[in-house]
Amino acid sequence: MSFSDHLVETESELWTAQKNHPFIRELADGTLDEAAFRTWVEQDYRYLHDYAQTFAVLGAKAREEETMAHCFSVAGTIVDEEMDLHREFAADYGLTPQDLASVEKVPTCVAYTNYLLRTATERPLGVGAAAIYPCGRGYLDIAEHMAERSDGDHRYTPFIEKYTSDEFRESVAWMTELVDRCAERHPSLRDEMETAFRRCTQLEHAFWEMAYTEEAWPHERRQEVV
Repeated sequence: MSFSDHLVETESELWTAQKNHPFIRELADGTLDEAAFRTWVEQDYRYLHDYAQTFAVLGAKAREEETMAHCFSVAGTIVDEEMDLHREFAADYGLTPQDLASVEKVPTCVAYTNYLLRTATERPLGVGAAAIYPCGRGYLDIAEHMAERSDGDHRYTPFIEKYTSDEFRESVAWMTELVDRCAERHPSLRDEMETAFRRCTQLEHAFWEMAYTEEAWPHERRQEVV
């Protein structure tokens, strides 16, 4: 078994929990509440900004030119293409790119992005690669699950199509190869890589819950009640 598959197998319960989360089930069925999807769009837009920065940091750490170039390329693709899809989704809610950029991260998004950037900055390349992997591999596996569950086109079909596209599959394949290569070359990092993968898998699951419950900072929730 490859190290990347070992990571997923080790966290199989969380992997299954993500696929069974009501956000995922309802998005696949086209019945997800629009407010929950809007929360995901807003928060994931802010997440992707830092996810792109994480790839840039990893690119700066890479010693091989090909790895360096690819990390920087992925960072650019996230900003130019993936975030553009979010801007399209946001337009359905009357939100401008400026509106998205000004959205305040909620606690779960803060925790996730801070962990990613700190890990990429402070730890070796292999640990950073393991930290970014749950997002890429997770979205592909979950979107494939959604595609199997979905019955016909609906308003969320573009989400499923994006994360099952050939381009996205190629991106995940490269991330998989990077994780396996780092684990093979630096076996002493495997335990730390596994820890980073586990934490980010937990945060991925928390992110779905954050969107579904429309998480807000406690003081904002109190103001809404008043």
